[in-house]
Amino acid sequence: MLKNDTLALLCDYYEITMGRGYFHSPMRDKVAYFDVFFRRVPDGGGYAIAAGLEQIVEYIEGLHFSEDDIAYLRSKRVFDEEFLAYLRTFRFTGDIWAVPEGTVIFPGEPIITVRAPVIEAQLVETYILLTINHQSLIATKASRIVRAAAGRPVSEFGSRRAHGEQAAVMGARAAYIGGCAGTACALSDKLYGVPAGGTMAHSWVQMFDTEYEAFETYVRLYPDNPTLLIDTYSVLQSGLPNAIRAFKEVLWPMGKRACSVRIDSGDITYLSKKVRQMLDEAGLTDCKITISNSLDEYLIEELLRQGASIDAFGVGERLITSRSEPVFGGVYKLAACEEKGVITPKIKISENTEKITNPHFKKLYRIYSKETGKAEADLIAIHDEVIDAEKPLELFDPIHTWKRKTMTDYTIRPLQEKVFEGGKRVKDLPQLPAIRAYCASEIASMWDEVLRFENPHNYYVDLTQRLWDLKNEMILAARQPKV
Repeated sequence: MLKNDTLALLCDYYEITMGRGYFHSPMRDKVAYFDVFFRRVPDGGGYAIAAGLEQIVEYIEGLHFSEDDIAYLRSKRVFDEEFLAYLRTFRFTGDIWAVPEGTVIFPGEPIITVRAPVIEAQLVETYILLTINHQSLIATKASRIVRAAAGRPVSEFGSRRAHGEQAAVMGARAAYIGGCAGTACALSDKLYGVPAGGTMAHSWVQMFDTEYEAFETYVRLYPDNPTLLIDTYSVLQSGLPNAIRAFKEVLWPMGKRACSVRIDSGDITYLSKKVRQMLDEAGLTDCKITISNSLDEYLIEELLRQGASIDAFGVGERLITSRSEPVFGGVYKLAACEEKGVITPKIKISENTEKITNPHFKKLYRIYSKETGKAEADLIAIHDEVIDAEKPLELFDPIHTWKRKTMTDYTIRPLQEKVFEGGKRVKDLPQLPAIRAYCASEIASMWDEVLRFENPHNYYVDLTQRLWDLKNEMILAARQPKV
């Protein structure tokens, strides 16, 4: 883990150089609004899962520059003593709104909005992004894998393949939010309550003179639902027969029946079917079969399609690294400035249309059909707009504006909640099991067409007419020659 007593320097260096520039300019006390959003769902999927807010809250509450940090910055011979004195007493004093962890999110919508004096708002950029980007990526991948497992429990097994210690611990946390039943990472259990579990490695079996001795010893030590790894030598010729013998000769006399075997290599479909057959013939109909070995949602889906007999999955490197697409792509963009209570919208223009930002301080809503209870679309509005759910609501695609739909029988829910006000936390955060349950309910509120792995339905994130008009006006104004 990081040995620094502060994470203030876990930022991009330019955030500090810009901070000094703002400090010595008339903009020092100007308030800025920044949005965190992402542009594209990983793996070509239809949705993503927000995760990481708890760590951001902890970071904001403890944010300060230590004397060692100040000494380091002084050594760069770039920062004057007046600015360093400001940093010595630095604390975050702004406001933050965020969607709850576990929320289903879509490209372009503000996941987090930061309102703060511009120096403060700029300095928190990197930590907020790295936290949201990593945990949302893993939670999203976990959600896909868990759905592919079709109700069978999935455990996260990837600590040793993670990109460092923090990635292992926080990845396990995010995977649990996304629906995993537990983790192999003991530290994530200690720190965050992600249920840790595990049994043996191949080395345990190899250490004994015989495979049966390894199994018999393990069952005696852990008679409550033991899991035996049966592919160290040969699954069908030795591993499974020795496991059956250990269960019958050691476990059954104790009056216990719950047990499992795990396969970590080979032709999983063929082996799992044969193992199931042999277990049933031996009277071990309650014995479960767990599969591991470089799995992801596509392999799991294919195994089950082929009729593999599997009760649970352990998923490692392809989950903890999101190997198929290891970058979430969240960004932190200026949306507005405020002086003397007057908010001035800001926009970033680009030749790449997906990089054109939505200006102003905004609110995010989710629209549900009363008839089905399913989410129909998300709506981004200017902060002071009022949406009256008793009146018809016209939604339209902000790119293809002729695509319009009028909602008449709907409910509307604001997605962002205020987490900080004036630098003080104003919201209690839920415990991890509650976040996980909320995430499951969010997935259940989505249409199956949005959830499919291949060619998912494009869930609409629409703008209100007022916000669309403002954005269009600002784009047109930016095209006018500057004098």
